[in-house]
Amino acid sequence: MRIAIITLQSAAIAVLFACAISTPAQNPESASPAEAAPTGTANSITLDRVVAVVNRQVILQSDLEDEMQLSVLDPSTNGNAKDTRQQALDRLISRTLIQLQIQQENIPAAEPTPAQIAARLRDIRADLPACVRADCATDAGWNSFLASHELSFARVDKYLRNRLQILSFIELRFRQGIRITPEEIETYYRETLLPQYPSGQTPPPLQQVSARIEEILLQQRVNALFDTWLSNLRSQGQIQILDSSLERASADDGASKE
Repeated sequence: MRIAIITLQSAAIAVLFACAISTPAQNPESASPAEAAPTGTANSITLDRVVAVVNRQVILQSDLEDEMQLSVLDPSTNGNAKDTRQQALDRLISRTLIQLQIQQENIPAAEPTPAQIAARLRDIRADLPACVRADCATDAGWNSFLASHELSFARVDKYLRNRLQILSFIELRFRQGIRITPEEIETYYRETLLPQYPSGQTPPPLQQVSARIEEILLQQRVNALFDTWLSNLRSQGQIQILDSSLERASADDGASKE
């Protein structure tokens, strides 16, 4: 039996990076509060617009649409449908707050190496449920998957690069100073791991799995610290939703949680 390790990619960070950071938000002073620069052809012009402002940084309608489209790469979804606009906006708000905090704390996120990006891409192609169904392990299946979701190699590469940069920041910001004691490892082994083995099956000895248990406990601690930190950022931030439909969705979501 394998021990499932709770990673930053699959636990608390899923609310954010089960998706990549969008292009850094603009300052509202450089764009109209109602619309941004027009895009399109001479015969068809589409005006981008601001849907939210987070600590004076704007989130555009195009950012929202891009986030919803990229959500198909999120391992926490089944890949059958895109996120709702509210789910996408919530992640964009959180990530904007994190980006601003990174700038304020002046903690540089390590640039991911090509090998790290390639490894993450292999994981997606092999393990993402939607990708498994599309046979993304093969080049033909992967190309078909990207085409069906209107994604390019460049957008996927940027998605992975930005996610890994933020994860690097989180590791640096929250992992330092955390110490897992031998007693905690032994308690997890006895109370959590051993009960997973059916009667008659011999579990591995503690010494053999202690390092992996330590990583599980460490990631749990990091995730808990990160959740608290992010909650504080959101409660202290100045968040204004300009799209009335998103405001209503946010209010309805809050009421349902209560």
